[in-house]
Amino acid sequence: MQAEIITIGDEILIGQIVDTNSAYIGKALNSIGVSVYQITSIQDDKQHILKALAEAEANADIIIVTGGLGPTKDDITKHTITEYFDDTLVRNAEVTENIERLWRDYVKKPLQQVNLDQALIPSKSIALMNTVGSAPGMWLEKGEKVFISMPGVPFEMKLLMEHEVLPKLKIKYKRPYILHKTLQTYGMGESMIAAIIEDWENHLPDFIKLAYLPNLGKVRLRLSAKGFDQQVITIEMEKQIQTVLPLLKDIFVGFEEEGDLAVLIGKQLVLQNKTLSLAESCTGGKLAETFTENSGASAYFKGGLITYATQSKIDVLGVSESVIREHSVVSAQVAEAMAQKCLQLYKSDYALATTGNAGPAKGDSEAEVGTVYIAIATKDKVYSEKFELGNNRIRVVNKAVNKALEILQKEIFKN
Repeated sequence: MQAEIITIGDEILIGQIVDTNSAYIGKALNSIGVSVYQITSIQDDKQHILKALAEAEANADIIIVTGGLGPTKDDITKHTITEYFDDTLVRNAEVTENIERLWRDYVKKPLQQVNLDQALIPSKSIALMNTVGSAPGMWLEKGEKVFISMPGVPFEMKLLMEHEVLPKLKIKYKRPYILHKTLQTYGMGESMIAAIIEDWENHLPDFIKLAYLPNLGKVRLRLSAKGFDQQVITIEMEKQIQTVLPLLKDIFVGFEEEGDLAVLIGKQLVLQNKTLSLAESCTGGKLAETFTENSGASAYFKGGLITYATQSKIDVLGVSESVIREHSVVSAQVAEAMAQKCLQLYKSDYALATTGNAGPAKGDSEAEVGTVYIAIATKDKVYSEKFELGNNRIRVVNKAVNKALEILQKEIFKN
């Protein structure tokens, strides 16, 4: 069972927006046993859409289209799909009623004809009711193939996927069971991990595939199993995980399905009834963001300071000016002082601090670009580690964040 996703919109092709719809749809389809064969982004152009629909029909059982369903003249998807099915547009009474309700209850402005005309859908289609927008989704069938068109507005698309599309697909098709388990590792490169688990990987059953997903100091190992016997898949997956975990030893930090490393750290801090604070320089608040973007972070995250300039480390954190002058602002001594002062200021159980040269210039320190010190302080101790993270500014910052998480994870899981 395969699907193809087609996203329509010049705004995607010129980089004005990022196509998050495809990622969501792919994950949602996979959760019900549908594999995505291809994702295609195309222009708001009739011939291009017709060509993409024909190619998708040849490739896949399910064709899902997002975008181009608005009320303006540049939204041509509905008319083009109608032409592809050699059909005509008809007014759908239920969609009309939904549009009128939205305008009456929420928009509270005169209802324009262009908005009412969004209730026109191909006569061969089933309307997928969009209760939060005026453009309905459309479900059309051609033999055993299903064509689904949805608005490109993400929250409208997600509502339709959850309440209309997935339930209908479950009824229409017999689907295999797909199971993914993703192991998160930190502190070891892809090639070294591959060498360690080579024999295990070579003996994986045919229905379980392994993929390496490396990214700036961390590597995710995704195990994917597919078949019609859910019990066999579940049992074998657990067996393989228990076999590989001893090989990964202390570089394994948890399963992605349980949350990323920041989430896992947060859960552990809550379990230990411990708190965290941050003093950031070169990471510029990005480390704090990895925690605060998750709900419930206030249970363990007390706060943080971005003491980016050298003087702010002195004035705000209270780092000794003589320590900075003697050792440089990018140094183990300054990182450790930042962590200790932060711990005292927030009265937290753990404090992390970052200082470094992300580049391209050296700033107030003679340390080479890419040099980063990360310190961690507790009530009993403080220590730091030095890293050389390259010369790409963005990569240096992101690597520093990942290294900081790795250091914190190792420290809190000691307890």
